[in-house]
Amino acid sequence: MRILIAAAGSRGDVAPYTGLGAGLREAGHDVTLATTDAFAPLVREAGLGFRSLPTRPQGQGGVEGRRELMRAAAAFVTELGRGFADAVDPGTDLLLLSVTTAPLGAHVAEALGIRTIGAYLQPTAATGAFPPNVMGTRSLGRLGNRIAGRFALRMADRVYTEAVTELRSRLDLPSLAPSGMRRRQERANKPVLHGFSTALVPRPADWRAGLDVVGNWWPYVAPERRLPAEVEDFLAAGARPVFIGFGSMGAGHGERLSGIAVRALRRAGLRGILQSGGAGLAADGDDVLTIGDVPHALLFPRVAAVVHHAGAGTAAAALRAGAPGIPVPVTADQPFWAARLAAIGAATDPIPFASLTAERLADALGRAVRQQTYARAASVAAQHMATEDGVGAVLKALG
Repeated sequence: MRILIAAAGSRGDVAPYTGLGAGLREAGHDVTLATTDAFAPLVREAGLGFRSLPTRPQGQGGVEGRRELMRAAAAFVTELGRGFADAVDPGTDLLLLSVTTAPLGAHVAEALGIRTIGAYLQPTAATGAFPPNVMGTRSLGRLGNRIAGRFALRMADRVYTEAVTELRSRLDLPSLAPSGMRRRQERANKPVLHGFSTALVPRPADWRAGLDVVGNWWPYVAPERRLPAEVEDFLAAGARPVFIGFGSMGAGHGERLSGIAVRALRRAGLRGILQSGGAGLAADGDDVLTIGDVPHALLFPRVAAVVHHAGAGTAAAALRAGAPGIPVPVTADQPFWAARLAAIGAATDPIPFASLTAERLADALGRAVRQQTYARAASVAAQHMATEDGVGAVLKALG
C-alpha cells in the first residue's frame, strides 16, 4: 500500500511520525512523510520518502497569548493549504493525517478519491471527561467540558476557513466550510487513532465510535545510534543527573533559563544536563553539561528526573523511561499534558513558564528526585506503556 503521512508544526508534531512510518515500512508498505523542509533529515534517516509541505515550522519558541496564537495559526495553515495538494500523489492509497493537516487533507482526499485515517497526537474531540487541551486545565464539569470542547472545535474551524476556501477552489470542489467537513466526518464515524498512552489519557467513554487511543508512536532512532562520548563520560562521572530542556520553546529566554537551571541544580545539590533547544540553553561547569540534539529514548532512562516544557512527545518520553517529571508548560496543549502527568503522580505540580524561578525549580527538583513516590508512579506508567502497540494498531486499521 502507498501511504502518505502528512504532518506539520514543530519537531514534536513531526518526529513521532518517523517512527510510525518506519514501522509501516517494515511491514511492507511504501511510506512517504510530507512535512516541512526543516525535518527532511529526520524523515530520510528513518528510511522514508520525503515530500515538502510549503511552510515554516511552527513552535519557534515565542511565549504568546491566545489571540496571538490564533492569528499565527491561521497564517500558518493558510500558507500550508496553498501547497498541500501538490504534496499528494494521485497514486496514493491512504492518507494518514495529523491534527494540523487533517482539516486540509480531507478535502484533497475528496478530490482524489483517497482513503483517510486520522493519526492524532492530541485529543481534540469534545468530551465531558476533561476540558479542551488548549483551553486550560480546570474542569468545567461534564456538561461544561463538552460545551467548551465544541467551542474549541468551532475556533479551529475559523482558523482553517481561508485555507479550506482556497484549497477547494483550486481542487474544483463545491464550497464547503471546515465545520461542514468536520460534521460530515463525525456522522460517518471516520476513524481517528490517537498516538498517546491510556496511562495518561484513557479513552473517554462519551467519544463517538471510530475514535481510539492506541499508544504512542515514538520518534525513529537508528539501531546503531549511541549517546555521544561526552555524554557517556558525564553520566559515568557521578550520580544520575537531571535533564533540563524546553524543546523548541523559550526563544529569547536562553540566558535567563540557563541561569535559573544552574542555580536550581546547585541549590538542590544535583548535577544537570542542559539541552540547548530553541531557547539556546548553555552552561559550563564540572556539574553541568550542555548538549545539542540527543534522542530522548537513549538519554532519559539514564537520568534522575526530567525538567521539560510538557510537550506531548517529551512528556511521554520521560514517562516511558520511568523518569519523574518537573513540567514547566509554556503554551498551547502543554498545560494539559503537564496536568495529566501530575494527576497520575509521575510529576510534580506544574510550574508555569512565566512563574519559573531558581527557588521553585530547586524545590521541585528536590521532591522529584528524593521522594520515591514520583519514580514509582512513573515506573507503573512505563510498564503500562510497554504493553501498547501504536504502530500495530495502525496496521490493524489498514484492514
